[in-house]
Parts: sequence; C-alpha cells; structure tokens
Amino acid sequence: MPVGLIFFAVPEEATPFLKKAARDGHAPRSLPPLLPDTRRWAVGPHEVQVSGMGPRRAAAAADAVLRNAPPQWVITAGFAGGLNPAWQTGDVLSDLDPLFPIAFPTTRSGSFHCADQVAVTSSRKAALHQSVGCDAVEMESGIIRNRCRDRSVPSATIRVISDTATEDLPLDFNALMTADHRMNFTRLAWDLVRSPGRIPALLRFQKQLGIASDRLGETLVSAVFRKVPLHFVPFEIGASRSCG
Repeated sequence: MPVGLIFFAVPEEATPFLKKAARDGHAPRSLPPLLPDTRRWAVGPHEVQVSGMGPRRAAAAADAVLRNAPPQWVITAGFAGGLNPAWQTGDVLSDLDPLFPIAFPTTRSGSFHCADQVAVTSSRKAALHQSVGCDAVEMESGIIRNRCRDRSVPSATIRVISDTATEDLPLDFNALMTADHRMNFTRLAWDLVRSPGRIPALLRFQKQLGIASDRLGETLVSAVFRKVPLHFVPFEIGASRSCG
C-alpha cells in the first residue's frame, strides 16, 4: 500500500515531477497499469497515476486505484485554466481537506470548478467565473476527490494556472478530442494544415505549459519529499473549497 497517491491526467503534467523526484533520489519505477491507457509508477513510498483526461477517465482510474490499495492521502495535480483574473500563468493554487497531512507553503489557496470540457475562450472563462465563482477550472480533480471522500481518504488539489482568465487558447481543443477525451492527432494535423497561422501561437502555448508544469513539479517535490510532512492524524473528511 503506498503512503500517498498523486494523480495527473496527462504525461506532460507528470513528467517534471518524476524528473525532479529522481534528482532527489526517488527514481520512478514503472508499475503495471490497472486500466488500459493509464500509466503508473512507484516513486519512493508513494505512487503516481496518469489517468487520462476528463471526468469519466478520472473516475475510472480513481476507483481502480482506491479499490486496489487505498493510500493514506491523495493529491490530484495538473494544469488549470484561470477563471479569476487575479491569477497569472505559473501560479500554483491549492485546495486541501482539513488537516491534510502535508503543507504546501509555496502555493496560494484557491477554489476549483470541475468541468467536462476545456474552457477555450476568455468569454467562456468569464461566464464560468460569474456562474460558479471559482478561481480556476479543471476536468478531473473534483471527481477524484469525491471518490476519496466516499472512502474517507484525505485529499488535496494542487494545480498550476496554464492559461489566464483573459487568454484564449490557440486551438479549440474540445473539437480536437474524441468523446472519451483522447486527442485526435489526425484531426489536429488537418486543423493545422488548414490554418498554419495558428502554429506560432500553439508553440508559444506549449512553451507556456512547460514552464507551468515545471513549477508544479517543483512545488510537489518540495512538499512531498524535501519538507517534513505534518503528522498524519485520522479525521472525518469535511467539505473542501472546491466549487461547482
């Protein structure tokens, strides 16, 4: 049974954490996946799971992992779109269950809306911010944390702002994904062939994601491996600040 479990949706979110953990002497060791199209590693006493994008895949991965070997705590991490204009790209936001056993002193407290689609435009983000009042939007953490609460496992959301509230994404990623939130690379290639002018913006966004995921990885490694965790105290799970 792992001490802790860290969920990411896609490898691009997980890779900086895995590299920085290895640098600190916690080389990842591949584990057999519990579900198709997922990835899993042992990292020190903890486990890392890449679940795939979207609420449905997140729920399936959480059920499989928590049923297999419930950990002492769960972190769900990755990118988030900004809804509150106060947050900038690279800001790392956190939402923790009461008495979560690890502190994240370099993050800022925030609330998250779990959506079933990517918020592509600034107008969509503004509408979400007005309707749900959250700081950021994501697609997996809310589902995973509900599964954790069902099993009385303390959890936390640690996510980095990948695109601000006033920023449009370079592509309509919803139109480029399959029904189960897998990227359709053939569709992506055709979209870029038809609109090559979007390529520079897409490259800038990829660089932006790299910087954001690097900050997220450093935040997680610093909290999980380099700082002394708070003493673990069993508790009754209450409501978090997650919204929507």
